[in-house]
Amino acid sequence: MNSRNSALSAQVVFETPLSADRADGPLQRQLHLRLKDAILDGRLAPGSRLPGSRALAEALGVSRNTVTAAYEHLAAEGYVQQDRQGTAVATLSRPAPMKTARDTTALPVAARRLAQIRATPRSEAASALRPGVPALSQFPLAAWRRAYDQAIRRAGPAALGYGVPTGEPALRSAIARHLAVARGVRCEPAQIVITEGTQEALSLCVRLLTNPGDAAWVEDPGYRGAKVAMQGGDLRLLPMRVDADGLVVGGSDWQTQPPRLVYTSPSHQYPTGAVLTVARRLELIAQAQRHGAWIIEDDYDSEFRHTGEPIGAMQGLLAQAPVLYVGSFSKTMFPSLRLGFLVLPQALLPVLQTPLEELLRGGHRYEQLAMAEFIEGGQFSRHLGRMRRLYRERQQALREALTRHLRVPHSIAGGYCGLHLTVRLPPAYPDQQIAQAAQRYGMAPGALSAFALQPLPQDNGLVLGYGNTSAELFEPLVQRLSRLAQAAKTA
Repeated sequence: MNSRNSALSAQVVFETPLSADRADGPLQRQLHLRLKDAILDGRLAPGSRLPGSRALAEALGVSRNTVTAAYEHLAAEGYVQQDRQGTAVATLSRPAPMKTARDTTALPVAARRLAQIRATPRSEAASALRPGVPALSQFPLAAWRRAYDQAIRRAGPAALGYGVPTGEPALRSAIARHLAVARGVRCEPAQIVITEGTQEALSLCVRLLTNPGDAAWVEDPGYRGAKVAMQGGDLRLLPMRVDADGLVVGGSDWQTQPPRLVYTSPSHQYPTGAVLTVARRLELIAQAQRHGAWIIEDDYDSEFRHTGEPIGAMQGLLAQAPVLYVGSFSKTMFPSLRLGFLVLPQALLPVLQTPLEELLRGGHRYEQLAMAEFIEGGQFSRHLGRMRRLYRERQQALREALTRHLRVPHSIAGGYCGLHLTVRLPPAYPDQQIAQAAQRYGMAPGALSAFALQPLPQDNGLVLGYGNTSAELFEPLVQRLSRLAQAAKTA
């Protein structure tokens, strides 16, 4: 090919000259990308010959080595083929051009089950009154740093590799001892699987124990994460109402809509704060055994009991109960730690051992070892004691602020445990509108109705977190909420 044709070929491919600016990358990379784009969009047709390296180098004003290296890279990727006669564009299938991002018909169709998942209202900027967030500024970072450093010193570089898929043995043993004393859970370390928080534990339960289309009972209103995990497994969700005594199961429910999974948070129902009575717990276990169902016990916020003695875990009521116990350190430590755990029934271990080892990979090993050190060294128990006192004081301050400054009809649900209070409002005060308006003032209360799959009039209210909000802020915050509620009132 003569120099004139080479120049024309270069002109077709390069609407603008190669940049000498180093910020745009080496000339070789720029040339490679330009040629690749021209091949993909059809400006260089399949089978067409590219200019010789010397001719193209002269036309572009670059070194021949630059052109040769670009051609070799294209050949390695399969965009061109090189032989004795030169370099030719390879024949490639070209997908139809993608349409605009707004035209979803142009995009690959996602799994149909994902359409069930609703967006959760989020505001990263707002923080006051956000439920589910512990007192981050009160966490003993110095003690945690010492535990972490100790874990690194003891384990050394060996802990940089993959670990046991179900979690570090030291942490599983520490959790088993802690749960036996603090929660009355019956388990051995071998029954514990370390997860990335509660959400992964719930998703793991769905993957291990259900098939698409199976029925699952979920509390309503209840924890959105549990519903998402089950929707992600293509389960058939059956909302079960919650009253002052926890999950309500009708007399015929086991016959008319038997579940494969039952999700419940018996020690502190989220978000209403109800406690599942022992009579209902025992009946739920007995019926689950009779119908071949599994119960997921989410022991939400149970470590922060503010009135009376701690409520024991349902898992420990009976030996060999069909209960999978789920917990995490997101509230007792801090959310970004991403450590949770799942306690499997002993009867499931022979069946699930191999799947667990193949599905999971060891990771976060230093964090797990540090957590084990934190528990065994007594720091965890001391931290929990300090936080219980702090949260008890903050809850009382929030109650007093609500009594003095919330100038709309309301009632407070639960409140014997955890990091939030649920304030029920009459339907004339639309909770989602109030919660959305509150975000403009740096507040992030939850709307109670957003926690329900099938909201009823009584599912109207605000879920107010006090864990990460200082007590001195409650009065002005509640005063603002009161004004927002009054402004949102419907006729």
